[in-house]
Amino acid sequence: MRIAAGVELVSLVVLLANLATVHWPAVAAAVGPTHGCAYLLVVILTFARTRDVRTRAMSVVPGVGGLLALRQLATAEPG
Repeated sequence: MRIAAGVELVSLVVLLANLATVHWPAVAAAVGPTHGCAYLLVVILTFARTRDVRTRAMSVVPGVGGLLALRQLATAEPG
């Protein structure tokens, strides 16, 4: 889940930077599906790991939601 959350964040940054600068369709076509898959993976894994509504809600925030959910899961786990 940690890798998927990182890929989600980095791919969103790349997409936004591309949109704000040169707006190359090839970059969007290559990175867009990667971002979408990482986003869905983070949401699915979060929903599978916890029933906490707050953590689940954090996971659906694009970009940083996965990292926020990971932090919440780490503080909720005993040990």
